[in-house]
Amino acid sequence: MQSSWPRPVPEAGAGEGGPSESDTRRPYPRIVLVPLIGIFVILLFAALHLARDIALPIVLAFLFAITFSPIVRRLQRRGVPPVVTAFTLVFGLALASFTGLYMLSGPVMQWVEAAPAIGQQVQYKLLPLRRPIAAVKELSEAAEEVDGESDPTVQKVEVKESVTLSWAAGGAARFLGMAGLTFTLLLFLLASGQTVHEKIVRVVPTFSDKKRALRLIYDVEHDVSRYLLTVSAINAALGAVIATGMWLAGMPNPLLWGVAAALLNFIPFLGAVVGMATVALVAIVSFDTLSQAALPPLFYLAATSIEGGVVTPMVVGRRLALNTVAILLALALWAWLWGVVGALIAVPLLVAIKAFCDHFEELSDWGEFLSPGRAPAAEEEPVGEHK
Repeated sequence: MQSSWPRPVPEAGAGEGGPSESDTRRPYPRIVLVPLIGIFVILLFAALHLARDIALPIVLAFLFAITFSPIVRRLQRRGVPPVVTAFTLVFGLALASFTGLYMLSGPVMQWVEAAPAIGQQVQYKLLPLRRPIAAVKELSEAAEEVDGESDPTVQKVEVKESVTLSWAAGGAARFLGMAGLTFTLLLFLLASGQTVHEKIVRVVPTFSDKKRALRLIYDVEHDVSRYLLTVSAINAALGAVIATGMWLAGMPNPLLWGVAAALLNFIPFLGAVVGMATVALVAIVSFDTLSQAALPPLFYLAATSIEGGVVTPMVVGRRLALNTVAILLALALWAWLWGVVGALIAVPLLVAIKAFCDHFEELSDWGEFLSPGRAPAAEEEPVGEHK
């Protein structure tokens, strides 16, 4: 009895025994697949933005786990249990983070409270560079606003201070909750040792795919760990140089500027600009003349230029270098999703994505896009020079 189901017509060159492999596979049309992928990406980013309080600690924990996993594995080979290494690393990281925040909270709050006065002093110091009539007009308007001390004004300031205090308290509670989740998850990820790797490999069906998955995991860990540890060491050295330079230049709170420079340098391009602009504003307020105030931002610019143009490319290497356009797009995307913390982790996430794409032929185009442009070979003759 023959089936009434219509048989597929074989293509030219196909065997008589049945349809070819290309006949049995029926992919979705491109006109349907592209909108589906677009809708999925939009929904994914919307979910990441709305669930940032839970998604951000998870991503941070996995990034730290990828960074410290090679250390845990290396010490495990020497007989140190993963639980001991994990507890030491997480406790040290948490202690350093909270100690640094506590030490810097005082100077930061002082600068935040003095922000209005700093703005007025900057306007006053820059008066010689502006037209006299416009400068006098703006100064008189600012004086009228500051000198008004009626009861409604005082009441308004009190309301603003209460709102600011409540916002700060809510932000602190939110930060502590996210930090607690991050460190707790990081502790369990590091203490599990090879358990996560074994479970991932166990799910893969074939032996060749198991080897490929294991190689992918180790390569992503190696690249991200090398990038983050190397860049962290470079940024720490840059922060020490900036703090020393600010101290020699007579800037207030030089330690604060060093820590800020080290953190801002995790944000390529924009971090150096923000740091230099902030140093310039404070220097204008802190020094009597503009020539003295120009020294700290110039030193900041010189230090970050040497770091970004010489030290980091030489130490990090070309394998972990990224396309400038991809970096800017990633910074804009993750800063929009998760704010300052998203901007800080944008490049490490890009390094992990690039390492992932380099292991799959289907994603090789994306890996090539994330890579920097190749410089022409030195021995290559220009077109038209050959005779």
